[in-house]
Amino acid sequence: MLINHDTRCALDCVVDLINTTPESDGQEGLPDLTALQVFVERNQISDVNTLDEQDLLAVRRIRGRFAQAFAAPSTPAAAALVNSLVAEAGTTPRLTDHDGYDWHVHYFAPGASLANHLAADCGMALAFILVAGERERLRHCDAPDCRRAFVDLSRNRSRRYCDSRTCGNRLHVAAYRARRREAVAVPAQNGQRS
Repeated sequence: MLINHDTRCALDCVVDLINTTPESDGQEGLPDLTALQVFVERNQISDVNTLDEQDLLAVRRIRGRFAQAFAAPSTPAAAALVNSLVAEAGTTPRLTDHDGYDWHVHYFAPGASLANHLAADCGMALAFILVAGERERLRHCDAPDCRRAFVDLSRNRSRRYCDSRTCGNRLHVAAYRARRREAVAVPAQNGQRS
């Protein structure tokens, strides 16, 4: 699947946003304005004005709606959620070339709140995934103790874990150790039967 730089950044941002939910890691990832500012900086979100408590509450609200879109039972259900987010954000596509990036499209209106900015840009990124018929790429980690979201951009749609170095590796090591224990137990059982 071919996606441009901006869409990839927006997908990374929406995944990061969803993964701040208490359901994702067991704690609130956006507990205060400082955490929200760190989120903005980490995702290099441009054109963000001074943030206040209303921004924090609004971002948490759209975060829940994005999480619902990821977990939607069907493409029409996901599309309805994305359409609602994008429409409410007052999407205003415009070409821009800022911060050393070549021409690209921003979907948020100039001066938009952070929540509307995220709803517009991230909503459009999800819309591109849905239009491409790739909703199954919106996933949650297969590790039993992890519920983090991710977008599977692998060529054959085979990614199973939010991070192969942590969740994937931990499960592979556990499976290896279980096989080793089983291999040691089988000869011991065979020896007792003789």
